[in-house]
Amino acid sequence: MISRKELLFQIVLHIIVLLFFSFDRNEETINFDKTLYLLYYSGATVVVTYYLMPKFLYKKKYWQFFLGCALIVATVISIEELILEPLMYPGTKRGDNFPGLYISLLGLLPVMFILSGCKFGWDALQKQAQIDELKSAIQESEIQFLRSQINPHFLFNNLNNLYSYALQNSPKTPEIILEMSGVLRYMLYESKEQFVPLKKELEQLGNFIRLYKLQIEDRGVVRFDVDDIEEEYKIAPLILIVFIENAFKHSQSGQSSDIEIDVSIKVEDSVLEFHCKNNFESVPSLDTVAKGIGLQNVRKRLEILYPKKHELEIKESTNTYDVYLRLELEKA
Repeated sequence: MISRKELLFQIVLHIIVLLFFSFDRNEETINFDKTLYLLYYSGATVVVTYYLMPKFLYKKKYWQFFLGCALIVATVISIEELILEPLMYPGTKRGDNFPGLYISLLGLLPVMFILSGCKFGWDALQKQAQIDELKSAIQESEIQFLRSQINPHFLFNNLNNLYSYALQNSPKTPEIILEMSGVLRYMLYESKEQFVPLKKELEQLGNFIRLYKLQIEDRGVVRFDVDDIEEEYKIAPLILIVFIENAFKHSQSGQSSDIEIDVSIKVEDSVLEFHCKNNFESVPSLDTVAKGIGLQNVRKRLEILYPKKHELEIKESTNTYDVYLRLELEKA
């Protein structure tokens, strides 16, 4: 079924072609005979563009397509020479004699090439639009899948800690539950968009860090520095939280004291620079941050959402992880 846009495109195209080929510069008028022939040629081209091209050319049946075109050209020229010209020019040289294949093709092929070529271009643009839409849908599905992995990852890490506090009847257990509910609410309901306001994301990072600081208690120092951000930017949600979660997880897993975690964020000229550094004591059975599921997840999301607009460096020394992320942000 032809769309309204395509119908309008074909009408405008045929009018332009008719005016171009049927206009007589010597008499400065439209030649009626040329107009009639052009309408005849365009009718034959419709068979090529709306039957042969989708049935054979687009299905890569090239020989069938070219044979079909050759048959149509031969049919058009035969009808023109045997029926149309004797009727339109009776008793004249043009009506009685065949001018030759070259002359006939010279009148027919330019019209067919222009009309068919424009139709091919239109179909190519529509196909590309469909491909782009499909890619976008696939990317969105992949992003949603990657994002859905964050919630179980967050829950798994924090429920274990909460269980330990509950066994100890710690007075901090209700506070931890409250902080967890706030972070989960953001993850489940407020971060479903592809991009969220940067200030909102940073606010939730602060809540997240406070949640983990409750678990560290007096065993170390956590610093979270954010420069004042005057302009409104947007960022993909739950990107930075993965690095902070890994920092807390690995710092706590191997050491019981002297934990140091430094997180800093600044934005300058639409570029966000994120640093997250933590110390740790090596534990043979513990996966490093470079092998974590969360990091693989965030790398994939960065590739999708910030192609050629991000830089991620992770340096691992004997007892230190240092993460640097550079993001080119868009203004909200």
